[in-house]
Amino acid sequence: MRFLAMLAFLGGSALVPVATVPAQAAWPQADPRPGFHFAPQRNWMNDPNGLVYYEGEYHLFFQYNPHGDRWGHMSWGHAVSRDLISWKELPVAIPESDVMAFSGSAVIDWKNTSGFGTGGKPAMVAIYTGFDPKTRNQSQYVAYSNDRGRTFTRFGKVIDIGSTEFRDPKVFWHEPTRRWVMVVVRATDKAASFYSSPNLREWTHESDFSHPSSSRSINWECPELFELPVRNGARGEKRWVLSVSQGDGGPDGGSAGQWFVGAFDGHRFKLEPNWPDTPRWTDAGADFYAAQSWNEAPDGRRLWIGWATNLRYASAIPTYPARGLMSVPRALALQREGQDWHLAQMPVREIERYRTKVQRLVDVKLDNASRALDPGDSFDMTVTIEDTDAERITFTASDAQGYQTVVGYTPATREIFVDRTRSGPHFHDAFAARHVVTLPQGNGPVTLRLLVDRSILELFAADGTRTITDRFFRADGPLRWEVSAEGGSATIRSLDVWRLAQPDSIKSR
Repeated sequence: MRFLAMLAFLGGSALVPVATVPAQAAWPQADPRPGFHFAPQRNWMNDPNGLVYYEGEYHLFFQYNPHGDRWGHMSWGHAVSRDLISWKELPVAIPESDVMAFSGSAVIDWKNTSGFGTGGKPAMVAIYTGFDPKTRNQSQYVAYSNDRGRTFTRFGKVIDIGSTEFRDPKVFWHEPTRRWVMVVVRATDKAASFYSSPNLREWTHESDFSHPSSSRSINWECPELFELPVRNGARGEKRWVLSVSQGDGGPDGGSAGQWFVGAFDGHRFKLEPNWPDTPRWTDAGADFYAAQSWNEAPDGRRLWIGWATNLRYASAIPTYPARGLMSVPRALALQREGQDWHLAQMPVREIERYRTKVQRLVDVKLDNASRALDPGDSFDMTVTIEDTDAERITFTASDAQGYQTVVGYTPATREIFVDRTRSGPHFHDAFAARHVVTLPQGNGPVTLRLLVDRSILELFAADGTRTITDRFFRADGPLRWEVSAEGGSATIRSLDVWRLAQPDSIKSR
């Protein structure tokens, strides 16, 4: 909608000013289509929606504009995968009608509580926010599919509180109370509301949750609620995690996600005792937003994926013909550090199947001279560093015009960082930045895992409890990677970097 674009970018639907840029940016000259991250073949994509596993397929629905590469005409795009890495894009699943189909979730109604199932098979039920562009009302709608998510029939509106800021329902089956639970946000109130239902049609309000850590933010959106194991806790120990995305006020001032640990009884979410008033960020980078997890994921894993951008510059990203990219799917767990809690995230194990050519370094001493690496454009690297008196250890990617993106470790402060202040030509004032996260205290070796895929990098450290996700854009030519120690020396105890083969579905696009 043109008037919406003039007023605001409605992410999932966060109100953020739209940058004025040409429909096709002058650079890069080659489309940096990812090798193993999902992006649509063309047009605009934002929040992941409706994540559910059914009959051998991981379903990734997503906010999509079928008519252009800017936000508008919000519909549910659709892709499926059998391994979370190789994706097949399908036709639009829920198109815009009299209301736009904003963000939401999907479930498999195994017990046919809704009555939507046919022929003894359960329906896939989508619960999403319908946005009326005339009144700007946001209310919750239901649609259902009897053909594995390929097409949906609209049932209609199920919750309407008369609000223009009420969106992004996440629904799941809560076995202890034997009913459906929904968490949805009253966005500008920065509150999560909990509802319950016996049948996905009638919903009862149960409780609300808010927290002072969001006082700097303009809103909440895209909530999530799930139970996770405490991987260094007592046998069988678990906690509930509530995550929300917020439109601004993140680690670098832009959009971000934060999370809370507590208990949930089907009625209300109760925080873990002594939870801090400062935000706990889902990622220390700029480009991990609106994260959602798969319902019904096999093997008991909790897996999620995020939209890899920041609301401040999402509409200005210099890619064409598609604008929008997802992170790599990640497996989740909780971890204690003393009295503190950390959300642990690691790339799904399925990515290891795509590893091909490996470059290996063992017991290599670094000094002020650099060591060249040859990882290609899409790679998976694990490195362990020790015996260091260097000021910094850096992994630097340079393009043909001298632009650089730097990934590094500062031993004195135990910080890992991504520096993109010189990462490609200027396209938005908010893009150039340095993102930092501090590792746990200690003096031993440091192990980093780095996924790079043409225009995105994802950095994992401390068993996944520290992550940085950032986009970057080269100006011209191939990237040259090198590793060095600055202001001293360090030893690479081991380094393995695997080039990643392109999934067949990506090759054929």
